[in-house]
Amino acid sequence: MKNTTLLAASLAVGATGAYAGGMDRSGMSIAPLFETGTYVELSFGSVNPDVSGSFAASVPLIGGISSGDLTPSYTQLSAAYKRDLSENLSMAIILDQPFGADVDYPDGTGYVYQGSNASVETTGVTAVLRYKFNDRFSVHGGVRNLTSKGTVEIPIVGPRGYTMETSTENDWGYLIGAAYEIPDIALRASLTYNSAIDIDFTASEDFSGGTAAANKSPLSVTMPQSVNFDFQTGIAADTLLMFSARWAEWTETVIAPQLYSSPSFVNDNLVDHNDDTISYSLGVGRRFNDKLSGSLSVGYEKSYGGLQGNLSPRDGYKSITAGLKYQITEQTAISGGVSYVWVGDAKTTYAPSINPSFEDNTAIGVGLKLSHHF
Repeated sequence: MKNTTLLAASLAVGATGAYAGGMDRSGMSIAPLFETGTYVELSFGSVNPDVSGSFAASVPLIGGISSGDLTPSYTQLSAAYKRDLSENLSMAIILDQPFGADVDYPDGTGYVYQGSNASVETTGVTAVLRYKFNDRFSVHGGVRNLTSKGTVEIPIVGPRGYTMETSTENDWGYLIGAAYEIPDIALRASLTYNSAIDIDFTASEDFSGGTAAANKSPLSVTMPQSVNFDFQTGIAADTLLMFSARWAEWTETVIAPQLYSSPSFVNDNLVDHNDDTISYSLGVGRRFNDKLSGSLSVGYEKSYGGLQGNLSPRDGYKSITAGLKYQITEQTAISGGVSYVWVGDAKTTYAPSINPSFEDNTAIGVGLKLSHHF
């Protein structure tokens, strides 16, 4: 049963296709920490969403007008290095892009938000230690550094449109957790708490279309605390069952620039979230021979209903992911995966009782990972 642990990597690549709630993108996995010996990996993912919406045909003047596809493709990069420091102590450094957002309403559609766009970019560097009390119980903990920035442009707000750009900030959080293993049956259950990260931006806002000096003010944003649970166990010869769940407290993440949210202008938050999110994944991995293994998994995040933001018109998802892993040599492997995501239907708000609908939207993600044990 020991060899079934090789299957986990092929499933992980499929996470690049997830279209999770809030601004979750990487899932903040610490899986490399549990690899044997000295280990390095490099991953690349590409996600191509197709999300559009329209007003009901009964709405005067604007009824039936479609937004067009407002979600550009994006890429995800990650890397990890793990090594043992002693018989009981090991460390890992993990680079990922944990949070992000890309919205770009196309011009020329006649939709009320045409030309609006927004972007959030983050890079995370996590340093984590693991201490094994024995071959079954271990604890882990570390720190996470997050670099982040964001921009937004909404042409219909104010006399000539609204723009906002944040400073690039660098902030810190931490993680702590524990794991239980039974190596003989490839069982491992790990639980990890990720702290919230408080970010103090300087926001440059402009309601004049760029013809006047931008208003600069403090902008405090909290990226959410979260909990990751990961489980795997052998269920037959060369067959592995895998399950994961992630809870994130997105209701604590509010983006409210000073000028935009003031009573004299929009008098509302630029971004907020009605619900926290829990994302699930359940999969099976199978080792076909000494060189090739594969996996198949399904993912789910509940749709909560209510109105969603125009910069994030989605509510939950369902997904299916297939992965393959080829052992190039005894030490080096390449993994690939593809995910198909059914993005949850959502309604946004334009005016009282006027709510555009975003339905039957999808996303496709592909990923590639190269890994090596020294």
